[in-house]
Amino acid sequence: MIAKAKAISHGINDIRYITGESQHKKHPEKIYRVLDNLLPSEPDTMGIWNSMQLTLSQYQPIKNSIIRIELSPSPEHTQFYDIKDWQKLWHDFAEEFDKQVITGKDGKVRSCQTNLANSKYTVWLHTESKGEVPHLHAAVCRLDENGNINNDHNIHLRAQRAAERVAKKRGWTTAAQIRNRNIPQVNRDCIEVLKTMPSWSWEEYKNTLALKGYIIHEREDTKGVLHGYALVKGNTKYKASELGVGRNLTISKLSTTWKKLHHQPTTTIRNNITPTVQQAAEHKAAPIDYTQYRTDRSDMIPYALTHEGKEHRFYIPEKVLDYFNDEFDYRFVTNSQELTDMAMAIFVGLLETPNVTTGGGGGGSQSTLPWRDKDEDDLQWAHRCARAASRSLGKKQKTGLKR
Repeated sequence: MIAKAKAISHGINDIRYITGESQHKKHPEKIYRVLDNLLPSEPDTMGIWNSMQLTLSQYQPIKNSIIRIELSPSPEHTQFYDIKDWQKLWHDFAEEFDKQVITGKDGKVRSCQTNLANSKYTVWLHTESKGEVPHLHAAVCRLDENGNINNDHNIHLRAQRAAERVAKKRGWTTAAQIRNRNIPQVNRDCIEVLKTMPSWSWEEYKNTLALKGYIIHEREDTKGVLHGYALVKGNTKYKASELGVGRNLTISKLSTTWKKLHHQPTTTIRNNITPTVQQAAEHKAAPIDYTQYRTDRSDMIPYALTHEGKEHRFYIPEKVLDYFNDEFDYRFVTNSQELTDMAMAIFVGLLETPNVTTGGGGGGSQSTLPWRDKDEDDLQWAHRCARAASRSLGKKQKTGLKR
């Protein structure tokens, strides 16, 4: 269940909207009164507004005089609800809303308890949304009947926490659970968009995600410079800083992530490699042609590298590139691109396996990385290719950084 709350100044417009009297509401017949609190018997929009203004006029003037609240449970939980059920849901929510005392990290109170129970409010059920998901709208007077202000500091958190508590008590799926369940798919969608882009472009990235049903909220500074973004799908918001691995989908790292996914290196592989020692043929895996896209595997992605002045393009398992990217993390390894290119070249068979010393210092025995065994899977082979590249080129750690 998802809840939103905000103190607003345009109270009359909000009340018109939630009661269905607004001209922007195309289907007012799908909007129903659920309950009123401390109001005259079923007043219309102006009656609700005038009653709240009466309370406000008796005490102090206040700019944001109305609290707007939206409460949206998952439709599978409310498909058999009648008005009494919606009333009970609202009362449970309002109770959890009021009882909270919100404190800061220093333990000091940031927002004391509210008092919706002794405040004028009106609650309405809307069933006319695009997804036809029934949800509640409420307008609450900021001043209770004793003239005390319903604190709006961190009011959005107060609403979210109240919804979470009600959902847990009822055994419903919470907003946090829905969000956590959906994050892997959001990550996949973002990576898929980056993979399909022939060149890096924020506008193309944003527009392609929009075609997948996401709403993109951009965060710019006063000079119009983009500093962050968030994705919204349904009622759930996903901050870029919380997506991906190692914040690789944040605005500052998106272009780098695109480059890593496409890998169009400008460096040429060092070809200081000697042939492998020939071994018994029966132990070798059958050669695989990585230059052709395999329709039987959905995990194949393009990879290009330059060898002896010629560009080669392959299609390799995504998990193999992920492994090399982790093993030769560019944030910690200076020559990460050269190592990745060499390991990849060995993996696809462009380079023969190099002779590398596996023994200790001082004339240790010479051994070659074994051929790919017929019983060896992609990651096992990738691991040994990475090891061979490291021993051949050396893994150069960036100064002052530890992995």
